[in-house]
Amino acid sequence: MTGTPTPEQIERGRLLFAKPCAFMWSAGAVTDLPPDNVPEVAFAGRSNVGKSSLLNALVGQKALANVSQTPGRTQKLNFFDLDGKLRLVDLPGYGYAKVSKTAVDAWTQLIEDYLRGRPSLRRTLLLIDSRVGIKDSDEAALRVLDDAAVATRVVLTKTDRMKGGELAEQAKAVEDRLKAHAAAFPQVTITSAHSGAGMAELRADIAALLES
Repeated sequence: MTGTPTPEQIERGRLLFAKPCAFMWSAGAVTDLPPDNVPEVAFAGRSNVGKSSLLNALVGQKALANVSQTPGRTQKLNFFDLDGKLRLVDLPGYGYAKVSKTAVDAWTQLIEDYLRGRPSLRRTLLLIDSRVGIKDSDEAALRVLDDAAVATRVVLTKTDRMKGGELAEQAKAVEDRLKAHAAAFPQVTITSAHSGAGMAELRADIAALLES
């Protein structure tokens, strides 16, 4: 979906994410993945970018996904079932220096194998901390998504901590960087799990995937 969602699209998103959502599966290897029979949306980003907070805000639950003060704790692909119609997949965070190189390499390979070989994957949401913008590790992730030809929506997080002018400048700077990445949509989605900003639009964007 491109542009501003209509009221009808907003309502379809609200209804979808009002359905029951629960943890269903955790995979530490491609051989551990659940059956590939339900559309999936993956959530990717640097450690501590706010993936768990965003997931919780989307489904209106406080503890669906674990919110940790220790970056790098999510070391597997965690699957959440949304009413049997959609799976939300929390990918391991990247870019955390205190994790061993061996662990980083293993996580990276797991993520790349999943992205390249999952026919049911409809979209990857790449979360970027609005306060810091795109880092080298995010560029690397964007290149992986380009290579895998996975449609990617960049989502700016923690925007409630930015002033309006600063946020607009950061959003434009990120969008300028996205021009070099074929798999990424040209416009970013601005969100805040704390204030709820952008949640309705993001729900509508995800719900639209089930209509295609």
